[in-house]
Amino acid sequence: MQVSLEGKVALVTGASKGIGFAIAKSMAEAGASVMLSSRKQDQLDDAASRIDGETAVYAANAGNVESAEACVAATIERFGGLDILVNNAATNPHYGGTLDVEPGAFDKTFEVNLRGPLFWSRAAYRQAMAANPGVMINIASVGGLRTEYGLGVYNLTKAALIHLTRQLAGELGPNRVVGIAPGLVRTDFAKVLVDNFGEQLEQGLPLKRLGEPDDIANLAVFLASDKASWITGETYVIDGGAGVRGGVV
Repeated sequence: MQVSLEGKVALVTGASKGIGFAIAKSMAEAGASVMLSSRKQDQLDDAASRIDGETAVYAANAGNVESAEACVAATIERFGGLDILVNNAATNPHYGGTLDVEPGAFDKTFEVNLRGPLFWSRAAYRQAMAANPGVMINIASVGGLRTEYGLGVYNLTKAALIHLTRQLAGELGPNRVVGIAPGLVRTDFAKVLVDNFGEQLEQGLPLKRLGEPDDIANLAVFLASDKASWITGETYVIDGGAGVRGGVV
């Protein structure tokens, strides 16, 4: 089955490294023109230089409404439209008991992980997708479906993002809104968990390995493509089989 994004325009937040970079790279390889966005210009420039295909970059804070509006506008100006939005950017400033979170860390987590996807989706819809329906992909987490110590606040945002995916799918059709809930993936974002628990956790997985960014990117490309044209509102778990045994990875 050939999965093509030829002629499509994609915008990926948090695209300078990790899962976001893998998605941007894979979408470009599938034929899309891709706008990469993250906070740091130098990291964006480096990321774009490692992608074969038509790309552009725009430095923006994923939690800022004005940045979302401006980046979407820049994408449309550069490529002539917007067909795919990937809300990938996330943060996790607090690790520990849920009741121990400081108000500032709580607010920051919700600003980037939930407020961000809502207002980037609004910008994409109002500026492009209301007239020309497209696809919005929200990168959630298996943590949004399970409980685990240390990541309670982060997981609250991902649970809400999964519900936001369903809510927007119901409101914005025929646009498609879908989610991906990865398990533990080898990225800088998850480095502490991978370094301290990776070997132990992967031995408990049916597939005996942690995720790689390309695993998530492959699913994102499919969901963005016309091959998935009757899929909306769902969030797909991709965790190496951790859920089969009731594990948390």
